[in-house]
Amino acid sequence: MSDFRVEVVYALPQRQTLIALTVDEGTTVAQAIRRSGLLEQHPDLDPKTAQVGVWGRAVELDHRLRDRDRVEIHRPITADVKEVRRERVQSSRASAATGKRTSPARRRA
Repeated sequence: MSDFRVEVVYALPQRQTLIALTVDEGTTVAQAIRRSGLLEQHPDLDPKTAQVGVWGRAVELDHRLRDRDRVEIHRPITADVKEVRRERVQSSRASAATGKRTSPARRRA
């Protein structure tokens, strides 16, 4: 078996953590997360319920890692995407109704 390097990352709004590891061939996402020590640094983190990915692509905890993979532990979405968009549209419409522009007008040369 050969060893290779992977990274495990977890980001909060105020703090980002990146741990570089050397792991054995056949190491899974779950094993890398445990070895990284992130579970001790972030006790509220539950890998069984958190979404995980490798380079932005969702994977399962039993996914086998390859050399230079980057394991990403995703935080849960806290805002309703539809509600945020609805509020943005309403704000834009309100600005248009009062004649205020939210962005500068483009000028033609």
